[in-house]
Amino acid sequence: MAEKKIRRRGKRVRKGRKHESIKIHKLFKLEGEKLVRLRKPCPRCGPGVYLAEHKGRLYCGRCGYTEFEKSK
Repeated sequence: MAEKKIRRRGKRVRKGRKHESIKIHKLFKLEGEKLVRLRKPCPRCGPGVYLAEHKGRLYCGRCGYTEFEKSK
């Protein structure tokens, strides 16, 4: 019997940017004894759900609410 040929390939190269998880110091700030939230809460979902800041817009990942910034 003839042996089956084995093709060896190189390691695949990932395309695109690498995903980075958001750092906690970008979401909250301590001012003395108070904790200040830096992101705006979602008006539909209520407190506890914050809008993501994208280029030119704010977006809620839970309900899909979007606010566009006014262009000057």
